[in-house]
Amino acid sequence: MVIERSMHPQFLSNTYLVGQEGGPGFFVDAGGPVTPLIAAAERHEMTPTHVLLTHHHHDHVADLGKLTQTWPDLAVLAHPDERVDGVTGEMGPDETVAVGDLQVRTLATPGHTKGMLSLLVEGNVFTGDTLFKNSVGGVRAPGHTTYADLRHSIMDVLLALPPETVIRPGHTEPTTVADEWESNAFVRVWRGLDPEGDEACTALGEPATLILLGDDYDGGHKAWVRWQDGSDDIVPGSQVQRA
Repeated sequence: MVIERSMHPQFLSNTYLVGQEGGPGFFVDAGGPVTPLIAAAERHEMTPTHVLLTHHHHDHVADLGKLTQTWPDLAVLAHPDERVDGVTGEMGPDETVAVGDLQVRTLATPGHTKGMLSLLVEGNVFTGDTLFKNSVGGVRAPGHTTYADLRHSIMDVLLALPPETVIRPGHTEPTTVADEWESNAFVRVWRGLDPEGDEACTALGEPATLILLGDDYDGGHKAWVRWQDGSDDIVPGSQVQRA
């Protein structure tokens, strides 16, 4: 199986080309730039048949039109809650999309968005904006659901996959289930290996407790905070002021 990746220089979002040498293939997301992937498809003599969208945010769909202009017959599939212009059909959780001999299984991983789907194929899982190397997705973007959803998606769905599974996130570098299980700061606290923090802070202008200030994929930080009513949230680290 061939996997090629193109990362947007500003958004740091990944678009992937996956398929078989001399056979059919598919794209995961379409944030661009897609020109290198169009060239890669030609180089591998691959015929893309699908675009599978993890979610609807602009940095993951911005170049969708360039792909459909190049291959007008592409099937563009997304969860019903993640439809954007150019989507031609729907895919839900726990379905299988066949692309040639490849069987792509959809996994429900809500949190960052309501209809977020991760895509599992031959020991690789494309996680969209749910789980990154050393970080996790936030639950403050348009269409988000809850912290509880995100935690469940990571701990009970993605990290329940075999340890050797390669995680190919929606932003920046790949990792593995084993690596995130052992070294991801959020996961370590969820597992009870490291303690929760208890520092007073202000988050999004409201008083809160800073449970964890972790890494984010862009070199900044992602913050796990607890509001005064006891509910938890994952917010941008830039929106947290420590006491």
